[in-house]
Amino acid sequence: MTAGNMTPENGMGPEDRFDDAFGRDMRPPCQLYLISPPAFDLAAHAAALQAALGSGTAIDAQGQTPIAAYQLRMKDADDADVLAAADILLPICQAADVAFILNDRMDLAKACGADGVHLGQSDGDARAARALLGPDAQIGVTCHASRHFAMEAGEAGANYVAFGAFFPTSTKAVEHHADPEILRWWTSISPIPCVAIGGIRADNCRLLAEAGADFLAVSSAVWSAQDPAAAILAFSRAMR
Repeated sequence: MTAGNMTPENGMGPEDRFDDAFGRDMRPPCQLYLISPPAFDLAAHAAALQAALGSGTAIDAQGQTPIAAYQLRMKDADDADVLAAADILLPICQAADVAFILNDRMDLAKACGADGVHLGQSDGDARAARALLGPDAQIGVTCHASRHFAMEAGEAGANYVAFGAFFPTSTKAVEHHADPEILRWWTSISPIPCVAIGGIRADNCRLLAEAGADFLAVSSAVWSAQDPAAAILAFSRAMR
């Protein structure tokens, strides 16, 4: 993934003011972080993913493509089904130079050769994931609307922190509501990239990009669209 490959810079902890040292304009342009539907027909979703990633390969004026990552999120599926899906979907992401992230399960991320894992607050520690997956793995941590969780994740070596939900969403039950101000706060103190999640659509995403989100996590706005590729292009225009 971009934005410094989602890797913290050496020599600067969360207590330092990143914007004072480098300026917020030093952060790369906001990109999309796709999340799979919770359940899907594998062949149909593979085709939709290929189309969406194909629409996201155009390079903008800043030398960026709009899609940085894809997360496979199959919370209620058997391990065998998750691995079977990864076997089909991971090569599609690799061909598009998009990071393939597995949700929750660092053991399955290791088994399928994913680029990294996204951990919820109850899914294990970023240090344990790093020990299992290695120094090059992309490790993200859900932080809800908590500055404390974000600071802990940064100290544990996370490559990115995720805040949300910012808007109502049908993808999952919303227990935590975040304000865009947390994005401004985080990007003012840390070089570690942040992901905004929750109910994000092309018509409301610009607020979060302007607040400092490095990545926008989107799911139903893309996969429920009649044309996922067109949805990606709509996001790309809206973010700029």
